[in-house]
Amino acid sequence: MSEIPLPKHSGHYRLAPMSRSLAIMTVVLWGIPLVFVAIALTTDYSPARIFILAMTVFIVGTFAWTWVRFRPTTFVLGSNAMEVIWPAKRRQVTYASMRSVRIATSRELKDLVGFGMRVGAGGLWGAFGWLWTTKRGIVQMYISRLDRFVWIERDDRPWLITPERPDDFVAELTQHIGAWAPQG
Repeated sequence: MSEIPLPKHSGHYRLAPMSRSLAIMTVVLWGIPLVFVAIALTTDYSPARIFILAMTVFIVGTFAWTWVRFRPTTFVLGSNAMEVIWPAKRRQVTYASMRSVRIATSRELKDLVGFGMRVGAGGLWGAFGWLWTTKRGIVQMYISRLDRFVWIERDDRPWLITPERPDDFVAELTQHIGAWAPQG
C-alpha cells in the first residue's frame, strides 16, 4: 500500500443543530417530567406521589442516558479513521471500511432506503441508533436534522449522520476514503 498523506489538521464536526421540528419535539418531551412533577406536587396521597416522582426520575434518567450514550457530540476525521464522540463513549470507524460518502436530501434518502423504522432513541434531540429499512436493512443513524443527511456507504451497514457543515465534511471524508481505496 502506498504512503497515505496525512491531513494538515484533523477535521472536527459537531452534530448539526436540531431542525425546527426536532427542537419542538424535544421541548414537548421535556414537558412530560414537568407535568409529572406538577401532578406529584398536587397529589395528597403519599404512595401515588412517590410513584409519580419515581416515574419522573425514570424519565429524566432515560433522557440523560440518551444524551450521554446515544447522541454523539462530534465527528472527528483523523488520519486513518472517523472517530465518533459521545459524552460517555467513543467509536472509531476506519476509512478502509468506507466505500463512499455523499449528501442526501430527504427525497433521495427515501428513494435509497425505502420505508424506514427507527430502533433506538428518537424525537429527543434527534434520532439515534438504528434505522431498519426495506431496501438497505439496518442503517446506523445519528441525525439531528431532517435535511442534508450525510450517507456513508460501508462494507457492512451504512451510516446516516448529520454533521455541521455537511459539504466540508463530505469533501474532507471523500479525500480520506480515496487515500484508503485499494490500489489496482
